[in-house]
Amino acid sequence: MHDHAPLALAATRGPILAIYVYEPAVIMAPDFAAQHLGFINESLAELDTALRVRGSRLHRLCGDITAVLECLLITTPFADLWSHEETGNAVTFARDLAVAAWCRSRGVTWHEMPQNGVDRGLKDRNGWAKRWEERMNQPITLAPEHITAAELPIENSETMEANDFGLRTIDKPRRQRGGRNAAMDLLKSFLDCRGQNYRQAMSSPFSALTDCSRLSAHLAFGNLSHREVVQAVKSRQAVLRAMPKGEAPLGFLASLKSFEGRLHWHCHFMQRLESEPEIEFQNLNRGFDGLRENNFDPIKFTAWSHGETGYPMVDACMRMLAETGWLNFRMRAMVVSFASYHLWLHWRETALHLAREFLDYEPGIHYSQVQIQSGVTGINTVRIYNPIKQARDQDPTGLFVRRWIPALANVPDEYIFEPWKMPLEAQSRAGCLLCRDYPLPIVKNEVAARAAKVRIAAVRKNVEVKNESSRVFQKHISCKRSNNRSGGPAMTETPPQFQLDL
Repeated sequence: MHDHAPLALAATRGPILAIYVYEPAVIMAPDFAAQHLGFINESLAELDTALRVRGSRLHRLCGDITAVLECLLITTPFADLWSHEETGNAVTFARDLAVAAWCRSRGVTWHEMPQNGVDRGLKDRNGWAKRWEERMNQPITLAPEHITAAELPIENSETMEANDFGLRTIDKPRRQRGGRNAAMDLLKSFLDCRGQNYRQAMSSPFSALTDCSRLSAHLAFGNLSHREVVQAVKSRQAVLRAMPKGEAPLGFLASLKSFEGRLHWHCHFMQRLESEPEIEFQNLNRGFDGLRENNFDPIKFTAWSHGETGYPMVDACMRMLAETGWLNFRMRAMVVSFASYHLWLHWRETALHLAREFLDYEPGIHYSQVQIQSGVTGINTVRIYNPIKQARDQDPTGLFVRRWIPALANVPDEYIFEPWKMPLEAQSRAGCLLCRDYPLPIVKNEVAARAAKVRIAAVRKNVEVKNESSRVFQKHISCKRSNNRSGGPAMTETPPQFQLDL
């Protein structure tokens, strides 16, 4: 309802039908899960309430969207279709092409409007950051006070559940709840108090659970707009800066600066998929083609996806994700790095698994980030995370590991991150016998990491990879004027880790 320009403009033109279409092609796609549908339904319920207060309602329909539109055109003739632009997956991209063709054939005008910082039809990134700022600074579109509703003389389908589509996944009882009310509560609490330690706390899976904004799912599904969040952050920054010296909460401004930067990167990666949708399926740098495609090991994949690799920090993260649908940014990077380097799994299968597991799955961010952490972009630093070091750095007392791996609850601190070093007597005292209660490591950490470094380094030396890296830079990275003598453009990019968790 809020900051929704298509809805606000349509409401000024006459009677409208507000519709949501459950699309089987989208719901049955391999990157969709029951938890996504549950979150969507909770959000739709609140949206319907907001529409009814204004004299309208939400019509929930089901089917191929062009067939639904054809039926609506017959029963309730219309001349205009209003929506936001969307940067989704290949399924929704094909859907948009089909809708555009249908509108042309029926004489319907489709009004698509931007909803974030992504530009359609972008040729290069020069000036993109400036346009992002301009768009984020535009006034927020107010929700219409009254909506004249058109009549719909056909039966409306009821709320559709996972069982209606035969989804193999099940909803996660401990995931976040959907709806704008929950989103606004999170935004307010983050800016009022929770965000003070964001900069330091966001790396640990233990502290990030409460100190991160937790807004990413609400941004992905549209419960609030990107512009609303950006402007709310800037407003809070202004308040903090205006406080007398020494009265502003320590570190709050620095934390909000970090958060604001991640809001920039959020759209940056969505733009990458918008400009090159093929990266959902293929390496951004085609010079890496063939690197892992023929080495997929289903046994290693199963161990990784079920949190049974024998590396406690990796397994705790995967188990938390399976139950809650969320994981903080550094741990997302670590589990992908482990899958891609230590286990040498191709990123496509791990990306699909994580797409189903992440409640805040945003295709435009997801595939770029998975490829970055897999080392196949050619323009980002190769980072092979050591799961033992990450455990010691981010969970020094082992609280997180013990919480998510009960079998390790009584393991002494000296062995908590390397249980395979426990003598048999210590295993017995801890009630954790290796191979029975917890697996041995699926690979040797140092050996696997070293082998991956050698393989990646060898490929990065190829001329084809270097040429592809130049192409990727030209297409996806903005040019900034350098201070060198030539005055030529210097192409730079900070290589961030997962940006969608916020």
